[in-house]
Amino acid sequence: MMKWYPYIILSFLCGTHVSVSAQSEPPMPIAHIQNVQLDGKVDEPDWDAIAPLPLVQYEPMAGAPPTERTEIRLAYDDKYFYVSMRAFDNDPNGIRATSLYRDQIAGSDHLEVLLDTYNDNQTGYIFTTTPTGIRNDAEVANDAIVSTVLQGRPFNRDFNTFWDAESTVDELGWYAEIRIPFTSLRFQEIQGEVTMGITVQRKVARKNERLVFPAVPPITNWAFLRPSLAKKIVFTGISPNKTLYVTPYVLGGLVRNFMLNEASNNYDEHTDSQLDIGGDIKFSITNNLTADFTINTDFAQAEADDQLVNLTRFSLFFPEKRQFFQERSAVFDFRTGGISRLFFSRRIGLTNGGDQVPIYGGVRLIGRSKDWDFGLLDMQTQSLDTIPSENFGVLRVRKRVFNENSFLGAMFTSRLDANGNANIAYGLDGLVQVFGDDYLTVQWAQTFDSQQAEGASDNLKNSRLAVELTRRRRQGLGYTLGTILSGENYNPGVGFVDRSNFKFGTAAISQTWLNQQGPFIWHTLQAFGNAYLDNVEHNVLSSEYGLEWTFSRRNQDNGGIKLTKVFENLTADFSLAQGVMIPIGQYHFYRMNARYSQAIDRTLRTVIELETGSFYDGWL
Repeated sequence: MMKWYPYIILSFLCGTHVSVSAQSEPPMPIAHIQNVQLDGKVDEPDWDAIAPLPLVQYEPMAGAPPTERTEIRLAYDDKYFYVSMRAFDNDPNGIRATSLYRDQIAGSDHLEVLLDTYNDNQTGYIFTTTPTGIRNDAEVANDAIVSTVLQGRPFNRDFNTFWDAESTVDELGWYAEIRIPFTSLRFQEIQGEVTMGITVQRKVARKNERLVFPAVPPITNWAFLRPSLAKKIVFTGISPNKTLYVTPYVLGGLVRNFMLNEASNNYDEHTDSQLDIGGDIKFSITNNLTADFTINTDFAQAEADDQLVNLTRFSLFFPEKRQFFQERSAVFDFRTGGISRLFFSRRIGLTNGGDQVPIYGGVRLIGRSKDWDFGLLDMQTQSLDTIPSENFGVLRVRKRVFNENSFLGAMFTSRLDANGNANIAYGLDGLVQVFGDDYLTVQWAQTFDSQQAEGASDNLKNSRLAVELTRRRRQGLGYTLGTILSGENYNPGVGFVDRSNFKFGTAAISQTWLNQQGPFIWHTLQAFGNAYLDNVEHNVLSSEYGLEWTFSRRNQDNGGIKLTKVFENLTADFSLAQGVMIPIGQYHFYRMNARYSQAIDRTLRTVIELETGSFYDGWL
């Protein structure tokens, strides 16, 4: 059965699609300009010759006209894409800019641009600036949808690229200009034209008012950042030059100390010097193919991980922050249920404890050709203590099928060490728009490890399957159905697994009310449940089910109440903390959580949260 299982999955995917794509509007042409100076003043005649975009409120009154006059314009020249904004304000003293740190825009007025550069309705770039010219950039994946079964962040806020922004403020309001080099964007040219998707917005922080183009309805969280809801725009005659970015480093040091000699009558001088040279190279081979090279890699500039407290018996997941792995990282994204994934770049150059393993070097290729996405990575690490030198390889391909919102893909990973050990894995995945807002996601993966017992890889015990059917809409009836099947020998050497050897099922049904009037923008009532079972005796290992009510008020305050029944079947003692041991046994406990959070853009913000109930053999 093992040989036919992947083909059954693909046949199921191919036979499931029954929807018919709606006829889309023709792309909107973008004006070509010649004389624009990036100074944040927006006073050139070229800007006045371009018609501003028609904006409407996204919140608090979806579809209503703006309460503040706003003029946002789009343009481009041979090298750059431009966005300008004249943000007039009846109360200029109320304009907010709360930070001078890059990527810190919470609570500030801002201009934000989403660009779906490949026009794939799944991925994109976000560029944001504030009245003080602070820049924020991020990547979007999975159409900005947070999956219940295939959990993960749809936004990669650790991504950075090259672009510029300038802002000014006067007695009438504030003004901003964004300039993005085409060399920083990845796109495809078809018959002399480049089609992208775009959503632009202005945030008036003190009013909690968000103005958008196009008129995106608030049908999901972050709907204004969903590439599939963006307006199509078209460029002609853009052909960026090939770029080469070099980031070298030199690390030197000298240690001098004195040690007592064997006769114990004198101190001898000892010196030790260190010199490391290396760096990274980024080369844009074409406008849709980029190569990254690294030699004697040093990741000293990477941000530190957040500190987390773990109250579970499973591993925590820490996202990748090293810039070498960031650009279009969503192409390498292959979830296998929960927070597990077939490829996890932190396996390369880091031990499980977070210590660095020296890297000789490597290469990373990523690009697109027509409806195909592809990525290739190969890196070689040095030996460290008892860890031998290892080679890590990843190949990823993905193709759009059926319609503009669906794809099928495959991934291959390898981990080979100098001692002759090998871990090989492959996976097949697909996302299919069944009809409307209903989507089916399937992930299948299988691993082969040379250190496993003979015959251990000849059955489904080294495989993992994740399936989810869900409605991607926050309006009316919603649902999620999902399952994960994980074998006891499933072990991707270049991946991450939080839990193995189980069967998992989940179901949720909800009703959401969107309101044009009244204190609530929306509120949702949801019933949910899930359970993990062992693969041998089918006993329940853990389960959770309950009822939840969540809401968002017209002033952007939000909160909810959640009642949960939890069951945990511990088959081994669980060390919760030093000196705190929870013994083997079955535990039933109930939880109640209530939360009220004021809008994130308030000058002074309060969050009140209460969680109480039993917790294993004690109380929370």
